[in-house]
Amino acid sequence: MSGTTRTLADLKDMLAVQQATTQGAAPEAGDQPRREPKRDGLGRSYATGRRKNAVARVWIKPGRGDILVNNKKVVQYFARPVLRMLLTQPFLVADRYNQFDVFCTVTGGGLSGQAGAVRHGISRALTNYEPELRGILKVAGFLTRDPRVVERKKYGKMKARRSFQFSKR
Repeated sequence: MSGTTRTLADLKDMLAVQQATTQGAAPEAGDQPRREPKRDGLGRSYATGRRKNAVARVWIKPGRGDILVNNKKVVQYFARPVLRMLLTQPFLVADRYNQFDVFCTVTGGGLSGQAGAVRHGISRALTNYEPELRGILKVAGFLTRDPRVVERKKYGKMKARRSFQFSKR
C-alpha cells in the first residue's frame, strides 16, 4: 500500500466492510472477549499519547467538542490550522465530531510533536471510551505510536552525521 493515500470516505468504507464481516461470522466461545469501556467516576476516559519527545495526557468526555490544551483553547495553543486539523482527525474518522470535550496536558518537544501526541492520545482515549472504534482508528493508523525521534549527536561530529570541513592543507 505504499504510495497510496486514503480519504475519510475510504476509511469509512473499510470500516463498513470490516463490520459486515464480523457480524456475518457467528461468535464462538473461543473468540476474543468483548472489550469493556474504561471510564472513571465522572464518565471520562484517559489515555497517554506520545510523538517524538512530546507526551500528552488526554481525557475525553461527552460534550460539545471543546478542546483545551494546557488550559488554553486549541486555537490559542495550536495557532496553525494544520496542527488543529491533526487533532480532529480521529473524531472525523470515527464520525464523532463535536461529540466529545477534550482536556489534555502536553509536555516536551515542539508544537508539531505535541499535536501528534495529542492525536495519538485522543485516539487511544476514544478506544477506551468506545472499544468498537478500535478497528477504524487502527486502519487509519492513529493508534500506532510514531517511533521516529531525532538522532543523537556523536563525538567527533558537528551534528549527528555532519562532519567538520575537510582541510587538505
